[in-house]
Amino acid sequence: MRSYKVDVLIPTYKPDKDFAKLLRQLAQQSYHIRNIIIVNTDERYWNPGWEDIRERIFVSHITPEEFDHGGTRRLLAQSTDADIMVYMTQDAIPADDRLIEKLVECFAMPRIKAVYARQLPKDGCSTLERYTRAYNYPSESDIKDKDDLSKFGIKTFFCSNVCAAYERKTYEKLGGFVEKAVFNEDMIYGARLIQDGYAIAYAADAKVYHSHNYSCIRQFQRNFDLGVSQSDHPEIFSKYPSEGEGFRLVKKTASHVIQIHKPWLLFQLAAISGAKYMGYFFGKHYRALPNWLILRFTMNKNYWKEGV
Repeated sequence: MRSYKVDVLIPTYKPDKDFAKLLRQLAQQSYHIRNIIIVNTDERYWNPGWEDIRERIFVSHITPEEFDHGGTRRLLAQSTDADIMVYMTQDAIPADDRLIEKLVECFAMPRIKAVYARQLPKDGCSTLERYTRAYNYPSESDIKDKDDLSKFGIKTFFCSNVCAAYERKTYEKLGGFVEKAVFNEDMIYGARLIQDGYAIAYAADAKVYHSHNYSCIRQFQRNFDLGVSQSDHPEIFSKYPSEGEGFRLVKKTASHVIQIHKPWLLFQLAAISGAKYMGYFFGKHYRALPNWLILRFTMNKNYWKEGV
């Protein structure tokens, strides 16, 4: 396998004990990580002791008003000349010491320019969320390109910056992540890759622990931002809407809870799914909403600081 220079890039905000665990796990990887580069939001919540966990951890700080899902990751990309950029979130914990190795292996195929990892449920993950992890991140690896659009639609573009690796030269050639994004910067870039003739790999043997037991309100807000991101990029999402994929997940989840003899979870599924759909619907039509209501609906209030 060709030897690549690999840097890990992590945006953080109020990192907790999981972040220290993440750094320790990265220090034990079988494939050499050159640098860990962090852009931290709000220096008040940063623990300088984290910088001693391993050598070559570089940290810069921004204000909450400066953070942007796309712009901050662009800032991270500008700080590296690595061959491969591995993006992670602060709460994604490598499942073993071969995470980076398994991500990098995929780039042996020249057409692959992005690779994302499998997300496993953490301890305490709810039954519904555990099934969602298994549905979105199955045990079999996969590669998708332009030829898969007719079969998989919007899922062809899927890539998750919870843990994803990108070839830097292609990233720069295509313009990188969008400068301003309320959410979904990874899939927007993934669409550009696919439309330009490249492929995205899903590496099921590159594994991180990552899951959330979001409330209905949180699911509404998260999906509102998802809807906004799709509304802002009709060149991608108008042709490949995500509603069908969402309904497919609901049906399969309902079937699963019946199979495991927990039919009472159907009520929870209905509430969560309703919150997701309503959030997504309002996000898709956010231009018709007053500013004060948008600020109630979004997870990312600072995104709207310059107005709608």
